[in-house]
Amino acid sequence: MSYLTAAFLSVIIGLFPIVNPLGMAPIFLQVTADVSTQARNALAGRVAFGGFLLMVGSFFIGSHVLAFFGLTMPAVQVAGGLIVLSAGWRMLQQGDDAPSRGSQSKLPDNVALTRAFFPLTMPLTVGPGTISVAITLGSKATQGDEAVYYVIGGLFGCLAIALLIFVSYRFAEKVLGLLGQAGTDVVLRLSAFIMLCLGVQIVWRGLASMLGHA
Repeated sequence: MSYLTAAFLSVIIGLFPIVNPLGMAPIFLQVTADVSTQARNALAGRVAFGGFLLMVGSFFIGSHVLAFFGLTMPAVQVAGGLIVLSAGWRMLQQGDDAPSRGSQSKLPDNVALTRAFFPLTMPLTVGPGTISVAITLGSKATQGDEAVYYVIGGLFGCLAIALLIFVSYRFAEKVLGLLGQAGTDVVLRLSAFIMLCLGVQIVWRGLASMLGHA
């Protein structure tokens, strides 16, 4: 049981700060500002489920997939970091004259749900940083006599992160509603700036790794 607990906690501690579902909730709300409440709730569930699949896939077979396509982790970090950087910059540059959530025309639900994987799940929620950490953690799952405990702990850890994503996204509108329009705008701008910085950091780490092995 101690190995199972250790594996569970290692996944939670490793992935939670990078996924940061609480910090990403305002970004999720901003990107889904033009969809109905029903579609936003459905998207929260789909993003959580898709994020779970990405984390589990990265945990167990991520290194094999990269090897199959001849890709390196630094290349994934640079490409994914550029996408995160671009999204953060775009949201940060949105002016105060942007239409408010209530005045925007709503997309049809079937169109809105197409955003579930890209960009909401990948790369905004489970991005290159999360994938690289999950691959690193997963490399331990096949080592040692306690591998089965690490596999089970890893699964439950990814599930716990996915549940946190769902809860954070599902109730993001209610939580931010308590802040009012001014408070919500401040939180959204800060979250966009953090996303911009995160994208720069991911790109920098990828480039540093590439240059270090050049």
